[in-house]
Amino acid sequence: MTTQPPGEPDTADTAAVPTCYRHPGRETYVRCQRCERPICPDCMRDASVGFQCPECVAEGSKTVRRTQAVFGGRPVGTPYVVWTLLVVNVLAYGAQFLDPGVIATFSTFSPAIHEGEWWRLVTGAFLHAQPGQGFSITHILFNMLALYVIGPQLERSLGSLRFLALYLLSALGGSVAIYLFGINAVGASGAIYGLFGALFVVGRKLRYDVTGVLWLIGVNVLLTFTLSGISWQGHLGGLVAGVAVAAILVHAPRANRNAFQLAGCVAVLLLLVAAVVLLPPIAYAARYGLPV
Repeated sequence: MTTQPPGEPDTADTAAVPTCYRHPGRETYVRCQRCERPICPDCMRDASVGFQCPECVAEGSKTVRRTQAVFGGRPVGTPYVVWTLLVVNVLAYGAQFLDPGVIATFSTFSPAIHEGEWWRLVTGAFLHAQPGQGFSITHILFNMLALYVIGPQLERSLGSLRFLALYLLSALGGSVAIYLFGINAVGASGAIYGLFGALFVVGRKLRYDVTGVLWLIGVNVLLTFTLSGISWQGHLGGLVAGVAVAAILVHAPRANRNAFQLAGCVAVLLLLVAAVVLLPPIAYAARYGLPV
């Protein structure tokens, strides 16, 4: 039997103690499950079994396919775009209480748009009937309720950026229709009708039963033409634009989905802009007999 002389370390045992490959001064008996290199607690990354080193985790992440929304874009947990649009509409409505002149400056008014006040094509879609004039509260409540009910489902299906493009292009489509075939209007109804149309397109693509959506659209179109004080131009313009944009988003070929969706949305935008640039406010000119 032999013994180690006192005061002298066992060099064989010392050499056998592994150290972290990233921190050579730290002893460790834990190894990466992929590359077998020793790793200290600071370098350990939880894996399905044991631990991995940072390099193996980074390498593995490259091969993991990113999850997406059904029709592209990042997956949506909380529908932040819906909430943001709700807040913007409510704040705009509150601004009308503070300054009634907001309507006169920012409503969708065709002759003013023809004279170069292009911002009205967008801002008019975030305003609602002037407080104290008839159905003002009902107007914004209906639109915001519809956005709250169907908006999150569409945002989760399309992704946040695509949903925002759908909403804004639908709103613009409604405003352009008001410019061409109406005179003056406010409200998010064009955007909401665009969401109605998109809900139908998405439902058809996913092979859902869209009977309820058709009833929803039919009843609202009927109300558009039977109730007074409603801009049928804004409603139908938004509906048509929403269906067109949704069709582009959901039927884009998977191989070039992002490029196709972007090009399609830009084409719709350019078409709407061209309609305002090249065409006069037809209804305004016909009613008042003014050269435009």
